[in-house]
Amino acid sequence: MKKTTIQLFLAVVLIISLSCKENKETQGLVLNELEYLEMPGLNVMLAHDFYPEGHQGGVGFIQNGLRVATNGDLRLEPTPGQWQPIPRVGERQIDRETGEVWVEMGYPDSSRHRKGFNPIIYPDLDFKYTLKIRPEGKAFRIMVDLEKPLPEEWIGKVGFNMEFFPGVLFGKSYYLDEAFGIFPLQANGPLETDSEGKLQMKPLAHGRKLTVAPESDQQRLVIEAVNSELQLIDGRGEHNNGWFVVRSLVPSGATRNAVEWLVEPHAIEEWKHTPVIQISQVGYHPLQKKVAVVELDATVTTPETLTLWRLQPDGKPVEVLHSNQAVWGKFLRYHYVQFDFSDVKEEGMYQVSYGGLRSEPFQIASEVYKRHVWQLTLEYFLPVQMCHMRINDRYRVWHDLCHLDDALMAPTDSIHFDGYAQGATTLSRYRSMDPVPGLNVGGWHDAGDYDLRVESQIGTTQILSYALEEFNAYYDQTSIDQNSRLVEMHRPDGKNDVLQQIEHGALTVVGGYNALGRLYRGIICPTLRQYVMLGDAASMTDNLVYDPRLDTGSTTLGHSGIADDRWVFTEENPRRELEVAGGLASASRALKTYNPALSQRCLQIAELIWQGHPQANALWKVEAATELLIATGNEQYARFSLTTPQYSLKI
Repeated sequence: MKKTTIQLFLAVVLIISLSCKENKETQGLVLNELEYLEMPGLNVMLAHDFYPEGHQGGVGFIQNGLRVATNGDLRLEPTPGQWQPIPRVGERQIDRETGEVWVEMGYPDSSRHRKGFNPIIYPDLDFKYTLKIRPEGKAFRIMVDLEKPLPEEWIGKVGFNMEFFPGVLFGKSYYLDEAFGIFPLQANGPLETDSEGKLQMKPLAHGRKLTVAPESDQQRLVIEAVNSELQLIDGRGEHNNGWFVVRSLVPSGATRNAVEWLVEPHAIEEWKHTPVIQISQVGYHPLQKKVAVVELDATVTTPETLTLWRLQPDGKPVEVLHSNQAVWGKFLRYHYVQFDFSDVKEEGMYQVSYGGLRSEPFQIASEVYKRHVWQLTLEYFLPVQMCHMRINDRYRVWHDLCHLDDALMAPTDSIHFDGYAQGATTLSRYRSMDPVPGLNVGGWHDAGDYDLRVESQIGTTQILSYALEEFNAYYDQTSIDQNSRLVEMHRPDGKNDVLQQIEHGALTVVGGYNALGRLYRGIICPTLRQYVMLGDAASMTDNLVYDPRLDTGSTTLGHSGIADDRWVFTEENPRRELEVAGGLASASRALKTYNPALSQRCLQIAELIWQGHPQANALWKVEAATELLIATGNEQYARFSLTTPQYSLKI
């Protein structure tokens, strides 16, 4: 081959090589079939979920496997909390050619204004806007178009917020133009008063270009505001569960591109999701189906070998089974394979390995459910949640004696911020704000706060009653004394914890019915300040019944001038009442010999409720009728169930 020919050949190879390298380097975000932008190490979503109170919604992105930013949207406060106004959300639209994604949104959301669960009170502000994202290589652009300019009185209040998860930023650095600093572990002052007289955390910095975590390839990202200023704010100054917020205010008179950001999160080249091996943490019975699931990067098409190992006391695991895998397929961002080892029945400790990864150890045992499974609900969760009691746990006090001042009758024509609503009357002999006696007994706090919902109380009671009937469940690790209102965890008292907890649930429902002549809907604190409290339940109220005749802060024996008592709500809801009737009937069976008087009252109330709704939907009555039939043997309940069209049997 001639020298010139060789040189030409090498030049062509070099050009092709450089072209391939350039294409590889310039490959960026593309719109996928799930209508969000993706590339290795980066996923950018718009309106794929909507739960702003839970930091989910608007624009969000996942960077190198971490969901670092979310809730990118127009908001009316610098650091919104759970009950602040949120926009109504339209249908997501896409342009396949440009990769652009957009959603039409606006304020207010009429479906939430003073309505439903966690109702929101919206201000007098009505405007529409379009939120858009568009890929630009390895970056993406966020744009907000307003239908018309904001009213002047809202300038300086409405802005585009993006929230960043604090847990991955603690100790990391930032630059915002010439300012720089460290993301703090806790919310530090100073606070300042805004134009409406509210305290807000003073921004950490202002500027046009923000660089987050420049020292970290995994978390480095840059946000550049095209036509506005960025504020970096610690959202935990107002709310303990707040995140770091990057915010740009909407300028006066702005409509098209009222806010525009260019965002470039650094994506690690050829990044792949680390496999996750999912097995039962409890373990498996020898005879049950046993399937491990491995979560893989969506690009993995040829899975590695899966192996089951039996662990030995000498530390040398024995291979039991391998390569028995089945490709399950793709779901959302991941690809899944299954590993079925149901045929393995030998008891012992095991691990599953995938490539170089190993799962946590798990057991195969015929007594797998004997300890450390359902027992923990009785041993820890339910005792800790018990209301109107002091909960001791060896050296620890989970909470002191609480809510002995339950409860004041909720004001009529009121809507509580947690969704309870009191109608035009109290549906009882009590007037608004009257103390209702007999409610300071029994019940479990709601898992996320301290209110008592009647369906939660009776639902838990009924499940425990079923456990007793179906499995003769017995467990005694807790001392419960209703007379002294004292619980001692990890101190057996010779009584079945299952029965004691059934009693505790029945006491609150029966106490409410005895006092009101009907079921309560719920019992909850009246103020948001109390509701968001994360401390000891005993510190929510003073345990003294409110007396409006007393001066604030003054007390007498059993009464105080502080209106901190919880409120009790009532409602007309035949379906819920019949559900409670069924639960009371099942509780009556469980308590028949343990607490005969309470058992009898549960059954009486259940029958009164069932008889009190002759015109209710028959399907609502069937469950209660079934439970009452088992409790009483009365044929009327059998006849009703057998003649209900949807349940009728041909005999």
